[in-house]
Amino acid sequence: MPVAKPAARQKTAPDEGPRYWLMKSEPSVFSIDDLARRPRKTTHWDGVRNFQARNMLRDEMKKGDLAFFYHSSCEVPGIYGVMRIAREGYPDPSAFDPDDSHFDPKSDPSKPTWYVVDVQLLRRFAQPVTLEALRALSERDLRDMQVLRRGNRLSITPVSPAEFRCVMARAGERID
Repeated sequence: MPVAKPAARQKTAPDEGPRYWLMKSEPSVFSIDDLARRPRKTTHWDGVRNFQARNMLRDEMKKGDLAFFYHSSCEVPGIYGVMRIAREGYPDPSAFDPDDSHFDPKSDPSKPTWYVVDVQLLRRFAQPVTLEALRALSERDLRDMQVLRRGNRLSITPVSPAEFRCVMARAGERID
């Protein structure tokens, strides 16, 4: 079966406002509650070890962009809240730390392989927008949303402005 290519990078001019993303994490590894407990509700999004996702972190995510926090590989997968990109891509320090589970002995600090961005929790949804709810919306409003594509394993995917608005409306959240 052919693998679907990812949607083309969303094009926005600098004055058109933020771009939108979906960032997955297994709650047993790092959850939205973990992010909420961090100072200023901010931390770096580390451990990404996929080149396509790395390129988005390094080259495409900009300060002020917004991202959904998606819990994956859990009892109730779905979108649990919204984050802001607080700092643009920089080398992932976990790649250089032999005591870290994300250590990569091939990554060289003078020519880093892996990157992170800093994220800040803006709001946690009162109720998550579950994968089941997203699938129900996929027939019409979210038919192109990458997280709903069969075989999509990327931990970071772009989200269109229309998809962002649809999910926010489903969550009962305003877009400020």
